[in-house]
Amino acid sequence: MNRKLVLWLPFALMAALFISFLASLSNSPEKVIASQMVGQPLPEFAAGAAIPEQPGAATADFRDGKPRLLNVFASWCVPCIAEIPVLMELKASGVEVVGVAVHDTSVDLTRFLATNGNPYSRIGLDQGGRAQIALGSAGVPETFVVDGQGKILYQHIGVVTEADKTKLLAMLGVVK
Repeated sequence: MNRKLVLWLPFALMAALFISFLASLSNSPEKVIASQMVGQPLPEFAAGAAIPEQPGAATADFRDGKPRLLNVFASWCVPCIAEIPVLMELKASGVEVVGVAVHDTSVDLTRFLATNGNPYSRIGLDQGGRAQIALGSAGVPETFVVDGQGKILYQHIGVVTEADKTKLLAMLGVVK
């Protein structure tokens, strides 16, 4: 009987450590990653047109006095599909959404937008990921609120959801 206990003890200890590790991750008080980009000017970038029907995106587009969203996405990104309906609702509310598609192709983007909808006024193609790196974006999707002078006011990491709409509209000065 003691021999069975000795054999199972290492497994029990590993299971306890694993459960403890998972519990500490889920109970972390830090749920938001602090962005180093908030309060900074939008980094210089120029991304050519991703699809023929729409212009590309560049830093200069964000300095015309109009606040807007900058959404970093990709056609191969499954979570990006989930946020398209919310981005479409924001567009319908008067929000201009500029897209930067990373590591993508025009053919795939055209198919993605035809299937899921196109909330973007402009879409830049960032095949080398230079704009994404300059923005401090670690993945897709990520969305930035940029004021009319080109300063980043907010960085949203992950899918934009219905719960985020009110905050984004307020930051952009859109009254709904």
